[in-house]
Amino acid sequence: METRNLRKERIGVVFSNKMDKSVTVAVKWKEKHPIYGKFVNKTKKFHAHDEKNDCNIGDTVRIQETRPLSKTKRWRVVEIMERAK
Repeated sequence: METRNLRKERIGVVFSNKMDKSVTVAVKWKEKHPIYGKFVNKTKKFHAHDEKNDCNIGDTVRIQETRPLSKTKRWRVVEIMERAK
């Protein structure tokens, strides 16, 4: 049995679900400034494949790296961890 390579996983919030079978996920993290030492909030948006069109804006989801699915999509939604209230 072959083992798959380890794939990156990120946890973020669904930012947009206007596309068909796709969502935009905003991933936030804190990074220390190299000179001043202050922690700075960083955000990056990823386009992720949502096969069932299940995700809504504000949902917390886990996304996983995958092969290129389109020009900008290289991630897919693995699970919806928390629904928006």
